[in-house]
Amino acid sequence: MSKAREFIEFWIKNSIHPVEQYRTVGASQDVAELTRRLVVAAKEQGFSEADLQTEIGDISDYVGDRLKAANKAESERRKLS
Repeated sequence: MSKAREFIEFWIKNSIHPVEQYRTVGASQDVAELTRRLVVAAKEQGFSEADLQTEIGDISDYVGDRLKAANKAESERRKLS
């Protein structure tokens, strides 16, 4: 796994969170904002936007997919509770 990919996965794990119970928003659910934050954080770590795109393709699509997955997993977890 490349260093850029490791960074992306770390950032996703620590920055993409599902909507909290009762529809209150904990972390941002705005894909554009999350994408911007990822790009800024990556640049601070020495990775360019092109580095991210090489690893994951369209950054916004990737972030949106991870956010949907987090929300779906949370929804499923609540159904089982």
